Amino acid sequence: MGPLSGLRVIEFEAIGPGPFCGMMLADMGADVLVIDRKAESGLGLPRERWNDVMMRGRRSLTLDLKSRDAVEAALTIAAKADALIEGFRPGVMERLGLGPSVVLARNERIVYGRMTGWGQHGPLASSVGHDIDYIALSGVLAAVGRENSAPTPPLNLVGDFGGGGMMLAFGIACGIIEARSSGHGQVVDAAMVDGASTLSAMFHGMIASRRWSEQRASNILDSGAPWYDTYRTRDGRYLAVGAIEAQFYKALLRGLGLDEDPSLPSQHDRPRWPELRSRFVDVIATRTSDEWIAIFDQTDACVAPVLTFTEASRHPHAVVRNAFVELGGVVQPAPAPRFERTPGTATRPPPERGAGGREALIDWGFAPEEIEALQRLGAGFA
Repeated sequence: MGPLSGLRVIEFEAIGPGPFCGMMLADMGADVLVIDRKAESGLGLPRERWNDVMMRGRRSLTLDLKSRDAVEAALTIAAKADALIEGFRPGVMERLGLGPSVVLARNERIVYGRMTGWGQHGPLASSVGHDIDYIALSGVLAAVGRENSAPTPPLNLVGDFGGGGMMLAFGIACGIIEARSSGHGQVVDAAMVDGASTLSAMFHGMIASRRWSEQRASNILDSGAPWYDTYRTRDGRYLAVGAIEAQFYKALLRGLGLDEDPSLPSQHDRPRWPELRSRFVDVIATRTSDEWIAIFDQTDACVAPVLTFTEASRHPHAVVRNAFVELGGVVQPAPAPRFERTPGTATRPPPERGAGGREALIDWGFAPEEIEALQRLGAGFA
């Protein structure tokens, strides 16, 4: 019974940010029914449903949207939905007969969520791309990486998920709230290039105030500062150091045993940052990661071990907070954020194609004869 309990969402099968959006809504209690293809058909990387974490929480039915009957079935289902998620290139849903004007004519309150890389209009709207391309044009990619090296892709977290799926989930939630007062749905145009730019808002302000250089790895937050970086330990692991504020920096120096060294450069002496970094490198390399964490435990030095995904799920803090769950044999992040009265839950593993579709239609209010009619139009479900 999450905060979105009672909402009905129809999601058209896609990859990446679209499913991430659907996962977020399902985690918060929305009833998300995914319209799957009859079989996997070249959507990208091969995917086995049992470990496709972003598909959790759904039920499924299958439709061949190249069939007019199947399109009619999809429209019939969409007529009972509060929101729709689609992640095709601009114009594809219109060509299928499932564009916003058609769907809104059937259901004037539906929020029609569109997930693309470049948006629904503009010179690049019809171009292909991936996360790396979208964050490249947003300015984000140029800012990530080491000095005198090529930009480093930050996985596909900024474009696909933060700037894409998460922004679309936020847009759909906003649209549903507005539709409750106006009685009218609308299109949500979520472009990953826009979302990535939004995530970088702070840096535009810092550039304007001349507090941020666009020279990579020369600023406080981009590994330019020696007290905001990662360092290799004696056992080949890494420590993350984020001691920005003066009091935290003092705690860092105490832990490193450098607090009484009069030759040490001051924290903000930029010309001597290379010297300060060299001292940190040498000292941190003398102990193992566990030894350093024992030293910095319960201090305000802002030091943490750099964990792998698997290690993160086993960390004592994550364990106490139940930050990870096991679903369908796969350890995965628990729903976030957390709600006091109406917590989100991850209760259904990713559905196989068509799994739970009949049950979903019943829950959505379709009568037995209507379900049979949908079957005749090509809907496949178990």
